[in-house]
Amino acid sequence: MPDYYFDTVDLKFSLGEDRTIVSSKIAVFPRIEGSSSPLVLDGQDLSLVSIQPNGKALKEDYHSDARHLTIRSPPSGKYDLEIVTEIQPQKNTSLEGLYKSSGNFCTQCEAEGFRKITFYQDQPDIMAKYTVRIEADKSLYPVLLSNGNLVDQGDLEDGKHYAV
Repeated sequence: MPDYYFDTVDLKFSLGEDRTIVSSKIAVFPRIEGSSSPLVLDGQDLSLVSIQPNGKALKEDYHSDARHLTIRSPPSGKYDLEIVTEIQPQKNTSLEGLYKSSGNFCTQCEAEGFRKITFYQDQPDIMAKYTVRIEADKSLYPVLLSNGNLVDQGDLEDGKHYAV
């Protein structure tokens, strides 16, 4: 049984030709109130850009290796955890996580593919409500489709657009 549960997850994908930036904001709460257990997240082939529990940059008090990100002393009680990672879907040939195939960005998150997108407790008993925003160059990717019903869409600066 995990020490922490996730209530909501807001993901933002900034798709690029060389790299993709993934921003996640996770509402974290302990399984047992008052728990101070380390938070261990799964991750594979990720470049960590930043970690911010409750909006404060975490410069120390974490450990990252090839398969995990461990926050040694997470905040007590419920908190928001923001993580920014950089990935290269064009170089991902495993067909797991986010990858590019025939010019399209595709995802395969089951059974353990999500850990190739961002750091997360990548196991089936971690249930959360997701909101996903995709941003990309409109001339290269005129159609953006993300996990279900379209909630919002529009144009951005520099010829980009988004879909939620």
